[in-house]
Amino acid sequence: MGAWELLLVGVVMVLGLVGVLVPGLPGTWLVWAATLWWALQDQSSTAWGVLVGASLLLLLAQLVRWQLPGRSGDPMGARLAQWAGGGALAGFVVVPVVGAVPGALVGLYVAERVRLGRRDDAAASVRDVLRRGGWRVLVELFACLLVAGAWVGALVWG
Repeated sequence: MGAWELLLVGVVMVLGLVGVLVPGLPGTWLVWAATLWWALQDQSSTAWGVLVGASLLLLLAQLVRWQLPGRSGDPMGARLAQWAGGGALAGFVVVPVVGAVPGALVGLYVAERVRLGRRDDAAASVRDVLRRGGWRVLVELFACLLVAGAWVGALVWG
């Protein structure tokens, strides 16, 4: 696969990660489609392994997501989703893999602390967002970040 094609796959993956946070966009499907596109072009055993792993992981994430309480739709709002996504990405980079969820929670907390001012109010607001369906978004985002990380790992070390 050429550099331009890899760049396009990466752009589709980033759009998928953003799509997880924006209601109405098929984020998980975009991440999976980018992985499929790469595997079909690369045709190596590593690429097929990443595709199979991504398929299983994203399916498992959807099953877990359906079991979690909360409504579908937009539990966070665009502003909170931006903060949660930025925090998740930063956490994923600082503490690879497991840092995404704490990073998203810190991002949510910081956004609410800036908006509300008091620590107790911000913590209560974060709990409310998570109860309304924020955990569902975080599970999906974490799974998509894992797939994107596996893809980057396969490119670097595969």
